[in-house]
Amino acid sequence: MKTFIALALTTLALFASAEERMITKQVVVKAPLPQVWDAWTTTEGIKTFFAPDGHVEAHPDGPFQIYINPYAEPGMKGADDMRVLAVQRFKMLSFTWNAPPSLPEARKQRTVVILRFDAPNAEETRVTLTHVGWGDGGEWDKTYAYFDKAWEKVLGNLQTRFATGPIDWTEWLNRLKAPPAAPK
Repeated sequence: MKTFIALALTTLALFASAEERMITKQVVVKAPLPQVWDAWTTTEGIKTFFAPDGHVEAHPDGPFQIYINPYAEPGMKGADDMRVLAVQRFKMLSFTWNAPPSLPEARKQRTVVILRFDAPNAEETRVTLTHVGWGDGGEWDKTYAYFDKAWEKVLGNLQTRFATGPIDWTEWLNRLKAPPAAPK
């Protein structure tokens, strides 16, 4: 009976995932697992590769807020008001996610990001990112295309953070503070 239930659940999971549109990205980071885990699961860690500011508490229903533009109005900073869904220390972190402010219809809803961590050896960590929960058509398609590229950049920044040091957000922040250019 247990084998049948396990087989049924596996088949159901495979069928459901075949129907679901998802983004999956994977990188190997040249850093020990605990360091990579801390980069994703702490506010200070997020600031080293993901965005210039944020608020992260790695426990179920904790905040997972990423402020791409910390100067923007509340609700328009980036991933405002996102929440941690589940945590398995050094193995898995999942959180809600939203579309960028430039896609307001899709931004009203949430998707889910699941990060899986494993260590091929003591000096490297593999991070697999899966982003699910997509709608169809309109802004959903634009949001999917946006994150298909954006997650590559985020994971590339994670690798850079451990290869050469934390991302310096000074230039980014200065551009955000600069007044908009006058129309010609």
